[in-house]
Amino acid sequence: VQLVESGGGLVQPGGSLRLSCAASGFAFRVYAMSWYRQGPGQEREFVARINSRGGSTDYADSVKGRFIISEDKTKNTMYLQMNNLKPEDTAVYYCNGGPSSMLWGQGTQVTVSP
Repeated sequence: VQLVESGGGLVQPGGSLRLSCAASGFAFRVYAMSWYRQGPGQEREFVARINSRGGSTDYADSVKGRFIISEDKTKNTMYLQMNNLKPEDTAVYYCNGGPSSMLWGQGTQVTVSP
């Protein structure tokens, strides 16, 4: 039972990245899935969520209009398309989900810098 993130890296301000979260060992399609992030010296914070029923989404105000959460249930994979990245988006990004939202991935580093 695990979540594995990928897709992080170094990007210039205004650039884009797409993160992936591959799930295994549980019924991915029945649970809400979320992205969180933790910047240097900061608390872990909510970024986005996609709900299991109907696929409705929620976003933190700081990323609304720039980030898009999606999932491919046939691949047990969740995505976070990040556009117009800003230096303040620099963080380790984690996916979260599964039963009682107890599962966390290991994180993937996103660095936004000129």
